[in-house]
Amino acid sequence: MINKRFFKTKDEVEVTFELDAANVDSVVLMAEFHDWQPIQMKKVAKSKSFKYRTRLPKGAEYQFRYLVNDTEWVNDAEADHYVPNGFGADNCIVRTA
Repeated sequence: MINKRFFKTKDEVEVTFELDAANVDSVVLMAEFHDWQPIQMKKVAKSKSFKYRTRLPKGAEYQFRYLVNDTEWVNDAEADHYVPNGFGADNCIVRTA
């Protein structure tokens, strides 16, 4: 799930990435906006999900994917779009426009 919060007075968008993941030990966000370096997502005990919040520039789009338990690549069902990644799968797109 992706939630976006737009600010009227700032040229940025607060984006929250959330993955429902019961019986999962870890989720890493791999994203173009972070040079494809792993970002450990925080586990939310109440909702049994993992979250990561960041601010991104308005009017842009970025590719990303989730890596679950260091072994399984997962896409976000609510991504704005998908593009082939060259490895036989698709990357998710988040747009801040």
